[in-house]
Amino acid sequence: MTGRRTTARRASPAWPRLRYWFDTIVARGTAVLIGWLTLMCLAIVVPASAALVWARQDGPTTWSEQVVAVWVSVGQTLKIGGAVGRPLYVLMSVLLALVALLFVSTLVSLITNGLNDKVLALRRGRSTVLEARHTVLLGWSDQVFPIISELVEANSNRRRAVIAVLGPKDKAEMEDEIATAVGRLGHTRLICRSGVTTDPAVVSLVSPESARAVLVLTHEGEDGDAHVVKTLLAVDAAVRGRGSPAVVAAVRDGRHKRAADLAAGPRGKVLDIEDVTARLVAQTCCEPGLSLVYQELLDFDGDEIYTVADPTLTGRTFGELLLAYDTSSVIGLLRRAGSRADEDADGLGGSGRSRLELNPATDSVLGEGDRIVLITEDDDTATPAAEPLAVDGRAIVAPPRTLRPPERFLLLGWNHRAPLIIDQLDASVPPGSVLVVMAEGEECLREADRCARAPDRRMRVDVHRGDITDPRVLDDLDVLSFDRAVVLGYDVRDTAPGALTGDDRTLVTLLHLRALEEAAGRDLAVVTEMTDDRSRLLAPAREGADFIVGGRLISLLMTQIAENRHLAAVFDGLFSADGDTIHLRPATEYVRPGYPVGFATVVESGRRQGHCVIGYRLHEAVAQGPSYGVRLNPDKRERLAFGPEDSVIVLAPGAGATTHRERCRTVPGARAGGLPGRPPGRDDGPGGGW
Repeated sequence: MTGRRTTARRASPAWPRLRYWFDTIVARGTAVLIGWLTLMCLAIVVPASAALVWARQDGPTTWSEQVVAVWVSVGQTLKIGGAVGRPLYVLMSVLLALVALLFVSTLVSLITNGLNDKVLALRRGRSTVLEARHTVLLGWSDQVFPIISELVEANSNRRRAVIAVLGPKDKAEMEDEIATAVGRLGHTRLICRSGVTTDPAVVSLVSPESARAVLVLTHEGEDGDAHVVKTLLAVDAAVRGRGSPAVVAAVRDGRHKRAADLAAGPRGKVLDIEDVTARLVAQTCCEPGLSLVYQELLDFDGDEIYTVADPTLTGRTFGELLLAYDTSSVIGLLRRAGSRADEDADGLGGSGRSRLELNPATDSVLGEGDRIVLITEDDDTATPAAEPLAVDGRAIVAPPRTLRPPERFLLLGWNHRAPLIIDQLDASVPPGSVLVVMAEGEECLREADRCARAPDRRMRVDVHRGDITDPRVLDDLDVLSFDRAVVLGYDVRDTAPGALTGDDRTLVTLLHLRALEEAAGRDLAVVTEMTDDRSRLLAPAREGADFIVGGRLISLLMTQIAENRHLAAVFDGLFSADGDTIHLRPATEYVRPGYPVGFATVVESGRRQGHCVIGYRLHEAVAQGPSYGVRLNPDKRERLAFGPEDSVIVLAPGAGATTHRERCRTVPGARAGGLPGRPPGRDDGPGGGW
């Protein structure tokens, strides 16, 4: 036993022992460390100085002179002077040199520590932001990147724009991630601060009271909505009595929206992620390509929705406003609070707040102080046309009064948004339509059965058990026999351990659908819902396919509302179940096919049907990015000939919707000259039905 221990000790390397010895010295305190460092320094400096003296060719020859020369060299090296003379003189010189050395070292140390502390404090992001009219982002999630990207685009014509981000991560880490994901920020300056967003004292660091808008990002985890509500309360506490910024937030569960609305206050806007996503999935399922239209409308790269005040157009009817601009598309009116139209609408002398009318009656009059809602490139590009726009009445056609035949829909997969999607789809499909649901998991199937047994369904819902990632299941289902299909990702809680979840399962399902399409030589209109926008780039789908990424959609909506608070009411109307929404209609329902016309003629044809025409989609370009044939707000002087498969993008009542024209009385004093050859207050055409 003893021999083995001795052998092991001899075989051990010297480096760990030397390191252990050094750690022991350091741990014994500052005085011991200074002593050892002094000895080590002398052990190196004294022999080296002696070697230098003795190596000099003209050096001293006597022993006493050599000792003095070594002393001078050591003193100069160690910055203690190296003075020679009487012993008392040398001693006092060394003492003064040591005092000076100690003073200078201490001063340098204090300055260094102070700078390090300041750098660390800045790195922690704990200093107050002294900005005004900046945009504040509270929280950290995948939303932060598209929101900052869109804000940078929106601020491209604004000097000294500032975005302040308060998140739970390290300041430098947040800045690095944003720089990697977003890239150059142009004229926009980014400020990051680190801290929890539920503490009013921490929220005050980003000066929300002086901000032009505060965006509360969604929070990951089961308590995400509760965290959003607490953050909204923290904002209210931080700005109480010192300001009233516009606050925009989003919740994942509609049951928490009421609490979030109360926490956000009267100037706040809270979006319901699940509801908005479900509505857009259902709308796009009925009208393929609609997601591309919303993408063009919601991002800041192109034309967006603005509200403008133009006193020169006061007294004009809405029908006249549709053709008043050549490079802007009018879609509604924003009534001034207390206006004559507002008083007549509620009968109470005005509601006290602005009221939005999307696609109102064509004889509605623009009152004094009212604003025009339109789609244009920028808020300074909405200028009336210099001369009346030409309209070719010979090209205008009456739309066919045909009923849309029943259709067969397929829903692959299931998540907690599926019941909302089915309800929205049921309100839009023709009577007699059929929806087939393919899902697995006991809880998913029970929920699907409850949806199928709901009373007063316009469509029949059939539920089948099966794995949507199994190609044999898709073959047995005869997927390509359906008119439309929706692919949903499962929630994590609804999947078995080790199984594919979320976007992973969706990508595999899309691979199988793509293989079936290629084998049959035909395409299926598929709407795919995803949770991560990066998964969309991996999707094996044809160019121009419809993808709904809920997080990105809400990010775009929040950014638009943050830039213009009036747009909250606009998007409420566009995504409502009973209002006027965006549709893709056959161009042949508006103008003669193959007949070259100015786009103003298409707008006039839509006006006669009670629709706002805002763009078109060309079938020959549906696979050509980045717009995939979608053109919003074209110049009304532009001439083109539509083919039988081209579409016109319109704002019109949906199927079964009660229109604004049926809900509101005619505004007193409205001019009767809005529609030539038509009685005032009346709309011809089908009114948006099929």
